[in-house]
Amino acid sequence: MSSPDLLQLQQKIWQGTVPLEIRLSASECRTYDQSDPYLIQIPRLTYVPLLLTRLHAFFTSSLIDPSVPASAGWLSYEDVPLKWHYPIGLLWDLYSGREAAYYSGGRLPKKPKAKRSAIPGDAAGEEEVEKSGGDSEESDPGSSENKVEDGPWKLVLHFTEWPAEYLARLEPLETVLEDAFKNGVKEASFIRHGSGKVVMGLGYEDSKQLWEAVKEHDLSRYNKINTKLLSPRGIPLRHIPLKVYLPTNIPSPSTTADPIPEEPSMASPGHLKVVQSLIPPTLSPSSRHPQTLGTAMHELLPTLFPSRRSPILALPVLHGAVVPLAAVLEELARVGAYADGFLHIVVVMMG
Repeated sequence: MSSPDLLQLQQKIWQGTVPLEIRLSASECRTYDQSDPYLIQIPRLTYVPLLLTRLHAFFTSSLIDPSVPASAGWLSYEDVPLKWHYPIGLLWDLYSGREAAYYSGGRLPKKPKAKRSAIPGDAAGEEEVEKSGGDSEESDPGSSENKVEDGPWKLVLHFTEWPAEYLARLEPLETVLEDAFKNGVKEASFIRHGSGKVVMGLGYEDSKQLWEAVKEHDLSRYNKINTKLLSPRGIPLRHIPLKVYLPTNIPSPSTTADPIPEEPSMASPGHLKVVQSLIPPTLSPSSRHPQTLGTAMHELLPTLFPSRRSPILALPVLHGAVVPLAAVLEELARVGAYADGFLHIVVVMMG
């Protein structure tokens, strides 16, 4: 793909949003379950903690204990605590149950029955609605038992009973989130170039500007700094920062990489496995053949991806869309990585 095409694709990814309907936990509400919902169309690349101050202000009048700080807030979906250091778009792909969008430029396999991924939003930026009373309107979910209802993703907001087994504390609120983001950027840079030299040479001001660009959802500002991380002079690209997520509804595969458990117990709700390995941009050091998503997924998860060209048992989902296995991994990482520099791929089983 040409540079203009890559930039256009990146712009579309940054324009992606997801609709949320957030309600205060019934056990913390003065009127039990009668508080108004908080509705928002939010960028996929942002993070839950950046919403907490607004959520706290909106629900203060409904809280049994209005003195509780915003930093005590956390979100859950069907009793699963949502990891605040994951981008909201990744959380949607993992847990919302929405069916992934399909690439329109070529043939793709039959859509899977299992729905563990998202439909990308259409609107650019962030739109916010504070609704007074009642539920949001939803389209008819249909008669199929596998059909997931349309409309916003319904989440529950809590300010008490922090799930310490699953989530690190958010105190102080923004500092902890910023540190977590920067640590992710450092990890991605180390994987990309084989050392911390590039990211450590970024400088305090550039590092701060990178985080501010993510907070403000400013792609142009973000790219000015991120380009320094992606294309440092005289330092070759060694590996592609890639994380592959396996929800527990997927059978444990045999892999060539050790999965990293994200939860303390296999029986815990929302348990994930994260698979990582060092994936070079070409098939071998002496090869000019580029690494594709298909060759990388076959190397990481040969049982789930026995073919390098065609999905047979599972689909790779990124930013709410099924990604063709023929996609060149280096190009995909350049425009499709989340703001922390990683490709966060969710595996969806085909039905």
